[in-house]
Amino acid sequence: MARKNTGKENFALGPENYKLLIIGFVIIVIGFLLMIGGKTDDPAVFNENEIFSFRRITLAPIIVLFGFIFEIWAIMKKPKSQEEE
Repeated sequence: MARKNTGKENFALGPENYKLLIIGFVIIVIGFLLMIGGKTDDPAVFNENEIFSFRRITLAPIIVLFGFIFEIWAIMKKPKSQEEE
């Protein structure tokens, strides 16, 4: 039972999946970039409005979570070459 060599390697993920994985990674990085900041030059000063802002406490974690969910979907998505068979 020899396999026929069709000239095409059988990868677990297709090219579309890899593009989606890169997009998901970029979404996660954007979420983490939204979390950074809030530094002050004076250690005695605490600006809670800057540290506990909506962007850092709510928006950024939601974007990171969406990025991870997008990554899982990108991995689980069937490549088009397997859908046609």
